[in-house]
Amino acid sequence: MCTVTYVPTSRGFVLTHNRDEVPERSAATLVVENTHKQRLLFPRDPLAGGTWMALSDRGFTACLLNGAFLKHRRTPPYRLSRGVLLLDLVRSSEPLVHLAAYDLAGIEPFTLVYADFYRLVEFRWDGRNRHLRHLPPRQPHLWASATLYEPPMLEQRRESLLRWLERHRQPSPSGLRHLHLRNNPDDPESTFYMRSHDRIRTVSLTQVAFGPNHLCLYYRDLLHEEQLLKKTLKYKKNPIQEVT
Repeated sequence: MCTVTYVPTSRGFVLTHNRDEVPERSAATLVVENTHKQRLLFPRDPLAGGTWMALSDRGFTACLLNGAFLKHRRTPPYRLSRGVLLLDLVRSSEPLVHLAAYDLAGIEPFTLVYADFYRLVEFRWDGRNRHLRHLPPRQPHLWASATLYEPPMLEQRRESLLRWLERHRQPSPSGLRHLHLRNNPDDPESTFYMRSHDRIRTVSLTQVAFGPNHLCLYYRDLLHEEQLLKKTLKYKKNPIQEVT
């Protein structure tokens, strides 16, 4: 997996995630997890039990992609699923601090994107070293899994996103979902939606949209053609409550 876009808006930002996986890794529904610290929303991986994207009512979101910079050689078994690692992080009081101290030995390379209203952070683990960058949150960004997409294809997708944004000066969550699910057989290199590739395909779309008073998570299971699911969190006042 996957292709991820981050697009700032006039009132916040939208983070959209195409999950490219084998069909058995599709999730059927969203999980709402309540603790005394926070409420989390996330789709759960039916095999490994982790997730690839989570939203917290404390005002942040984080998502995962397979691989770091280049395609790596897999050497299983691994000590811990990357999706379980993501849940460990978002359940902590300070995810970025927890990530800095996390034991990554025996975990397959990954890219993690963390975003809140003030920060956009990219973290890569290449199997040996940690690489952390703070990115400008008022600029659009795109990532794609190093295990599936070579650098030239990644650059083509970035150019495709920028061309789309030139035509859509006020991007909406629904417009970005349409961009991520658009199937263009004449230009497959810049199309985010993967129909099939060695059994791997885009199995789901997950999106979070940050506004000034609420956070929305959208999820669609593309394998079973389920309708779009939407959950909304309010975080302006405490305790934060789910409103839809």
